[in-house]
Amino acid sequence: MNQFVTRGLLPALSLLLAGIAMAADTPPAAAPKSAAPAAKTDTAAKSDSADSDQEKALYALGVLLSRNLDGFTLSEAEFAHVRNGFIDGYHHKPAAATAEASLPQIQALQRTRALALAAHEKELGQAYLDKAAAAPGAVRTADGMLYIPVAVGSGPSPIHSDRVKVNYEGRLTDGTVFDSSAQHGGQPATLSVGNIIPCWTAALQLMKVGGKSRIVCPSAVAYGDRGAPPKIKPGATLEFDIELLSIEPPLPPSGAGTLPTLPGAPGSAPQAAPKSPQP
Repeated sequence: MNQFVTRGLLPALSLLLAGIAMAADTPPAAAPKSAAPAAKTDTAAKSDSADSDQEKALYALGVLLSRNLDGFTLSEAEFAHVRNGFIDGYHHKPAAATAEASLPQIQALQRTRALALAAHEKELGQAYLDKAAAAPGAVRTADGMLYIPVAVGSGPSPIHSDRVKVNYEGRLTDGTVFDSSAQHGGQPATLSVGNIIPCWTAALQLMKVGGKSRIVCPSAVAYGDRGAPPKIKPGATLEFDIELLSIEPPLPPSGAGTLPTLPGAPGSAPQAAPKSPQP
């Protein structure tokens, strides 16, 4: 996932931010006057294209690296301090030499911000759950999940040890789609009932093949106080539409082990709920 890939790129952000700072302080050079613009040669056009590609890559580098800061929920003023630290670190300024000594404070800040964000998300999620509970046929399970049958299937119900094939869409409470089978080439996902986030494990066992359901999952049975950044915040309540297409045959002994999961799919992020963690 992106947050793991980009950790090793943090030093490069210093260069990027330093370049931004220097560009902001340096006025652009005046272009030489000419009677008429000369036609670009093929070589010049290719050079411009390469420059454009590099600029896009550098911009994307900044976007990806910024995701390492998501858990801190920084204000603009706070981000200015972070930016200054990157620049000073790149230039090896004396003030940056003792940064490691502040690691405990950095970790404490991240924990504090994450807990505050999780508490806020839980408040929003509870209000969303209470509103969704008014839907026809809605059932609130003992663990807090809201199960809403949309279409009752005619096939069997899966059990904890089964593998199933599903179509699904996952949304935040503001309606943002954070993942779906449609985003993966429109192909159904094959998942192990007992190896996904708890609300999915519970919901699938309430369904029958051919059925459809909508579930609303409080964070305790989804991704917990850790969330699944950058898409899913700590403490977030999630909503899923699920279509149970089939119960798949068991894997042969030679195929035993971890099932492949789609990036961002219900079984692909570590779960913080009180069940065994995901691989």
